[in-house]
Amino acid sequence: MDCRRCHTPLDKPGDYCLVCDTANADAVVADFARDRADLTMLHEDEVVGETTITTVPDDGEETGVIELRNYAGRVADEIRRKRPEVVYAAGDRDALRETRAQLHYEFYRVTGEDLVQSVLERRGERALAVVETPPREKIGGSHSTVIGDRKGRRAISTVAGHPHVKKIVPGPIDAGGKSSQSGLRAKVTRADDNGNVRLLLRDGSSVQENRVVTTAMNRETGERVRDDLNEALREAELQ
Repeated sequence: MDCRRCHTPLDKPGDYCLVCDTANADAVVADFARDRADLTMLHEDEVVGETTITTVPDDGEETGVIELRNYAGRVADEIRRKRPEVVYAAGDRDALRETRAQLHYEFYRVTGEDLVQSVLERRGERALAVVETPPREKIGGSHSTVIGDRKGRRAISTVAGHPHVKKIVPGPIDAGGKSSQSGLRAKVTRADDNGNVRLLLRDGSSVQENRVVTTAMNRETGERVRDDLNEALREAELQ
């Protein structure tokens, strides 16, 4: 493949051109399995390249951690070569999480049997606004107490850190719920017609419903934000 601007031959399809400082892929779709990652590079609505990175999973506790880190590092290096605006990802949670930790690009979860087609359809819609406000400044309202102590605050901060969350309004605490012995659990509910959701915190017999205002414009786009938020809570081991 040649650079779309200066036509210099690229080492790999979709690579950023260092000769004329031009990006040849504006998005990467990453489909993770524990032993391989399939990467598809996109420019606008065109597939400009594909590559696969493989590994041999190691069951040893220490060597397995190193192997996973190295595997994710190779995926991260391949993505860096493209300098995309965004990364869409699906699949194995451990590999995805480790790769994201090694990159500074925005990651968005994507679902569907054909991930690339799902991304192309998603990119054809109006993009959601990104909120630059620091997470701490997004939290406000008449109720300042959050159940679950440190875990509860971590759940609130995890949701507040999402780029499509504008504000979180903590709600009153209901102490009359069914008792749970599993410690604090957090879950984001289905989106309403305006694209907003609720963050439910449950700790023992206490339940707190927190209103989450998003930049989504309808229920469908709100559901995508909800999926992203629940995935972030799962990765933080809060579900």
